[in-house]
Amino acid sequence: MTCGAHWEHFPHQADIGVRGFGPSQAQAFAQAALALTAVITEPRQVLPRQSLSLCFEAPDPELLLVEWLNGLIFEMATRHWLFSRFELRLTAQGLEAIVWGEAVDLTRHQPAVEVKGATFTELAVQEDEEGCWVAQCVVDV
Repeated sequence: MTCGAHWEHFPHQADIGVRGFGPSQAQAFAQAALALTAVITEPRQVLPRQSLSLCFEAPDPELLLVEWLNGLIFEMATRHWLFSRFELRLTAQGLEAIVWGEAVDLTRHQPAVEVKGATFTELAVQEDEEGCWVAQCVVDV
């Protein structure tokens, strides 16, 4: 079985879990970010009109995932943007990313909820025996 990049949500009480899968850790992080967007709106409705460069550092992959998702949540809140495309490069210190998206259009995007933050609940970044990476945590909505 091959590991294709994809994402999913999983239930967690009043909050929502985001989970990204990919053949590399970077792709799993990108898919987790897409799952984050999907908590708010349908990702296919978000056009990659503008790009933004971001960098994050953390001492381990799990904390890096939380930094990454919380960084995206901060950018969405302060810029009033949504993101739909993610290009990541992992470094020894963290990650460098270029993200694409656009300003929120209430009519087209119809945001369902506001994500307040990524949490340490069910936090995991791991590679399975078949070489598929999984990156997940619960986000507070």
